[in-house]
Amino acid sequence: MKEYKPRIADQTLMDKMEAMGAVLIEGAKYCGKTTLACQQAKSVLYMADPDTKEQNLAMAQTNIKRLLQGETPRLIDEWQMAPQFWDAVRNEVDKRDEDGQFMLTGSAVPPKTDEIFHSGTGRMSWLRLRTMSLWESGDSTGDVSLGNLFKDATNVDSESHIDIDRLAFLTCRGGWPKATLKKSAKAALMQAKEYYEAVVRYDISRVDDVERDPELAKRLMRSYARNQGSQASAGTILADMIANESNTLNENTIYSYIKALKKIFVIEDSLAWNPNLRSKTAIRTSDTRYFSDPSIATATLGLGPDDLINDLKTFGLFFETLCVRDLRVYADSLDGTVYHYRDKNGLECDAVVHLSNGAYGLIEIKLGGDALINEGASTLTALAGKIDPTKMKEPAFLMVLTGVGNYAYRRPEDGVIVVPIGCLKN
Repeated sequence: MKEYKPRIADQTLMDKMEAMGAVLIEGAKYCGKTTLACQQAKSVLYMADPDTKEQNLAMAQTNIKRLLQGETPRLIDEWQMAPQFWDAVRNEVDKRDEDGQFMLTGSAVPPKTDEIFHSGTGRMSWLRLRTMSLWESGDSTGDVSLGNLFKDATNVDSESHIDIDRLAFLTCRGGWPKATLKKSAKAALMQAKEYYEAVVRYDISRVDDVERDPELAKRLMRSYARNQGSQASAGTILADMIANESNTLNENTIYSYIKALKKIFVIEDSLAWNPNLRSKTAIRTSDTRYFSDPSIATATLGLGPDDLINDLKTFGLFFETLCVRDLRVYADSLDGTVYHYRDKNGLECDAVVHLSNGAYGLIEIKLGGDALINEGASTLTALAGKIDPTKMKEPAFLMVLTGVGNYAYRRPEDGVIVVPIGCLKN
């Protein structure tokens, strides 16, 4: 049996299966949805199995209840091949009146909704699976728990083993489960490149059966990569594409391609955080641009680890994408969301982890070095000072999340904690 690296979502899936009749697992292609579900499934129906595919599709049309029979939890893999599974599962959950009956996994390409008649509310739950965080891939020590920081951020102590070369490799490798198991660096780096080719050649057109130009998709993704961590509008991205790769395009086309890439989980922008401030400062409400994994950006631009080390500014942008990915994985398990803050005066906070109970932490992301850490700490204390404590909680912690640096520690002068990404977990 192939090696399985435990996922933080293992527990999330278990919790959802205990509470709901069925769970739909969503996420990017190659992120490990089926493998995750197979760890807990007692029986599996592989709809795309070449030996039984035609039989399965015929049975789905004539006697779909037969396909739902099996020991529970029952996994229906590639369920979107027969979208009627959705209503059939919902109906079967109603009849059985028991939790933990079904798991649905499939392609990142969404099913045709014209064959689905019910929302599934009250019977179905959704689980968003992301690519692996550094803690899950075994690249972080996990000595600093994000969840524990919300309880007590005064005692932080850990040592990171990730140097600049390793960090560049991890950024380009990404969190693709198969990439983390490859024996050679060359093979590990190839996973993101193959994913990128699959997206631009096939998936971006399959998402809604609209034929899209692979070359235009590549150009758009290159522009998105250049604008990681920014609030670039569609117009800005359009101007960047025209300036860099001269052509006549329009914003509607750009919106169409971006929407398609979001549907298949290639792009995941961060929403703007809107806190209660002491003064009436205008807060920017534009989303902040990110790919769902940093390796998509490097693959899009054809960059490798050496290229990042030779261009630290670009490296810093993609490192931010890596950190946002990890923070999202960790926040998901804490019932939290990762936001971005920016106001009209240019005060910006790279990540705000906001939990459902109202607690939140402010995080600045820096590649490393004392000057950048000081800059990040200054930004954090400035933003914390603007928040009105009579209308919302004070931040649970202020953190500078770094790429390189030996230790996690708390600064005595301002209480800001400095944590290398190679020390963090959920």
